[in-house]
Amino acid sequence: MQPIKVLFVSPSFYPATYYGGPTFVNKGLCDALTANTDVELRVLTTDANGPRGRVSNEAQSGDRNYQTVYCRRLIRPDIAPGLLLRLFGMIRRADVVHLNAVYSFTTIPTLALCRLLKKPVVWSLHAALQTWPGREPTKLKRVWEQACDFFCDQRRVLLHTVSPREESESTRGIARARSVVIQYGIEIAPLERRDEEMSGPIRLLFLGRLHPIKGIENLLQALSLAKENAMLDVCGEGDKAYEVQLRSLVLELGLVDRVRFHGGVAGERKRRCFAEADLCIVPSFTEGFATVVAEALARGVPVIASQGTPWKEVEEKGCGLYVSNEPRELAAAIDRAAAMPLNEMGERGRAWMERDFAWKTVAVQMINQYRMLLRREPREETKQATCPKAA
Repeated sequence: MQPIKVLFVSPSFYPATYYGGPTFVNKGLCDALTANTDVELRVLTTDANGPRGRVSNEAQSGDRNYQTVYCRRLIRPDIAPGLLLRLFGMIRRADVVHLNAVYSFTTIPTLALCRLLKKPVVWSLHAALQTWPGREPTKLKRVWEQACDFFCDQRRVLLHTVSPREESESTRGIARARSVVIQYGIEIAPLERRDEEMSGPIRLLFLGRLHPIKGIENLLQALSLAKENAMLDVCGEGDKAYEVQLRSLVLELGLVDRVRFHGGVAGERKRRCFAEADLCIVPSFTEGFATVVAEALARGVPVIASQGTPWKEVEEKGCGLYVSNEPRELAAAIDRAAAMPLNEMGERGRAWMERDFAWKTVAVQMINQYRMLLRREPREETKQATCPKAA
């Protein structure tokens, strides 16, 4: 069987780490797809890397098993006319187009050209269509969604979501496409074991984009309400005005000695943040996947995940707590966690990640979706019957 030619279209790509979780899961998925000989992959993206600028030429030439075409961003956040010039030809040569993001300049042109050329599309939404209290879509976003929906049809377009909740919310806005739930995977990093529980105040880690949807204000208020004298490291970047607002809240709540802002972290700095944390806390109002939960568990760090994330199983698996992101509920969870066997919980979480979240498994599920869209079902393997031995 000939490899499936997949064009992966995204407004940004690794190492554009400003955008957080989607950057890492997209790279992880592409790496896993090309480890399988059934896929021939090309990535079409921009060199956007948030307000900090663009991905450097040196960083673009990373060692990968697939070609990545970075088009120069001319207008923020991710408008690159060169990408549009390449789009028609690259879609025409592909068997399947894997589209990422919703409210990006790449989205509507890709959907429109795929309709024109009758190309099947897997569309990874990255939770963009999920809502949360106080943040309903604007009229402009609703018009954008209607335009996207116009270019879809159920025979060609498959929405990729990572949880039943995301699937339910997303199909309200995009009704002319089918949908599937496939969770992302996680890279299992070497475990840095601790021989005994750490002494002193419990050390909490928030790692992610600084944005109101992440519930960071609720977390800071919870820290001021908790009985435990917990310490919090905030790692991530976002709008500068919003970061100033968070720092002002820290001052107002009297948490200056207990909260540290580290900015964006990657590589060795990110590894150190996980290594020094007793507990990772994810207080988001809503998340599609919340990559940081999987990252923490893969490193043996238990978590407190809000009920806005799809991680209810952390309690069932004995590797964390799953609670409301209301400040008092978060505060109570911090106090509870401080008395729990965190090392044992972390070990259970890591074993869970190794068992169920391997990228190889995710890639096989995605390739099966490509085949179904192309009506290229995998060949039936010839099975040899095993005869019982004669007595």
